[in-house]
Amino acid sequence: MFNKGNDSNRKGAAPASNPIGASKHMTRNSTPSILSADLAITGSLKTQGEIQLDGSVEGDIRAKAVTIGEKAVVKGEIHAEQITVRGKVTGKLRARQIQLAATAHVEGDIVHSTLSMENGAYFEGQCHHDNDPLGARKAQAQSAPPPAAQQGGAKPVAANTVRPDAPADPKKS
Repeated sequence: MFNKGNDSNRKGAAPASNPIGASKHMTRNSTPSILSADLAITGSLKTQGEIQLDGSVEGDIRAKAVTIGEKAVVKGEIHAEQITVRGKVTGKLRARQIQLAATAHVEGDIVHSTLSMENGAYFEGQCHHDNDPLGARKAQAQSAPPPAAQQGGAKPVAANTVRPDAPADPKKS
């Protein structure tokens, strides 16, 4: 029973370093970060996971998924894969999927791939459909050099530039 040499009973047991019920393959931030109703934040929030906001935030929010509760107030830009708004947002929303519940009050522009609004939702601003609302492709394109630079081609010249040997005013010559 207490024999150190008998390992047959311990093969299926979890190592002592793992907390009870914890999995080796548990994903980071598998549960949402919940910001309660009595919490007021001034500053930006950034996470790779999900945020459920019931308090107030004055600043930008970047997350994988954001849920704005009925009593929540946000003043700033929200940038996420998925945004659900039940409370008040003043600022730009940018996401692949945006849902405005009947209790939502949004004052600001929306850039989305998919947008749904329930009856009663308030929205004032401009709405723009974009297949890539998070700008992932644009960011990749900006990090790559332009094709002319890659091939050693000529450098483009702006249309309003003046050559040093040309007269300043063509009508006077």
